[in-house]
Amino acid sequence: MIAIIDYGMGNLRSVAKALESLGATVKITASPNIIKKASGVVLPGVGAMPDAMKALQKAKVINSIKKAIATDKPFLGICLGLQLLFETSEEGGGCKGLGIFKGTVPRFDFSRPGTRDSRLETGLKIPHMGWNTIKFKNQNSKIKIMDKINDESYVYFVHSYYVKPKDKNIIATTTNYGIEFCSSIAKGNLFACQFHPEKSQEVGLRILNNFIKICESA
Repeated sequence: MIAIIDYGMGNLRSVAKALESLGATVKITASPNIIKKASGVVLPGVGAMPDAMKALQKAKVINSIKKAIATDKPFLGICLGLQLLFETSEEGGGCKGLGIFKGTVPRFDFSRPGTRDSRLETGLKIPHMGWNTIKFKNQNSKIKIMDKINDESYVYFVHSYYVKPKDKNIIATTTNYGIEFCSSIAKGNLFACQFHPEKSQEVGLRILNNFIKICESA
């Protein structure tokens, strides 16, 4: 059974339906006991990070999330579920995250040094919305959840913020949108992505199916 963390925010049902369509048994829950017994955990999310942190605290699931990750239980973070794993975000004037990984969550800003001059010149808009490619950071060490996923596959994004991990070794893929940003991370049985697998058609379903296989074999 795969537990999808229910904290009142996020695309819970769409993620659940995608996993169920692949044959997985899924439970949307905030119960520490169910999360503990689950073979894998999914932390989805859409919306603002400050609101999400408050919702996680209210649902009393933060300890369950940290325990699942600490014990290397198969874990999948999606979109905001990736950003929440880091220390701080610029969103809402600044807020703290779960602090699982060191790093920040800045907003796309094409006027910053090292970025293109302006959105008007590039035609790039915020949020970054639609199909874009993911590029493996190190093709010689592909992780299990990306089995049979081709380099530069297209996946679906909807976000205005992106993660900047301090430890570059956890970066699994990058994506270019004015700048090259981290679009997924991996460590042990944890994988978290800025894109939405449940909206990424064949590629996304293959990633989710790989996650199911990891849960079954863990």
